[in-house]
Amino acid sequence: MTTTNEIAEKIAADHNLTKAQSKAVVEAVFASITRAALDGVETSIPGFGKFKVKDTPEREARNPATGATVKVSAAKKLTFAPAKALKDSLNR
Repeated sequence: MTTTNEIAEKIAADHNLTKAQSKAVVEAVFASITRAALDGVETSIPGFGKFKVKDTPEREARNPATGATVKVSAAKKLTFAPAKALKDSLNR
């Protein structure tokens, strides 16, 4: 698992920044993606992928323990679709 601290440390080492500076950059990127999602705007990072908000409609589901039918409320979810370049590098 990679954490924001590990990402920030890698950026700091690669670009001669302090860990505090690089962590601020990483957190700013995530905050920007979050703000865009809250506004319903897609975030596209070329070569990496797209983050977008999708609406999931209300639906019926079953409780596996009791078999009872339950209503699952409509909700929004954040999805990620990897770019072709990322998919290709994963599947080499």
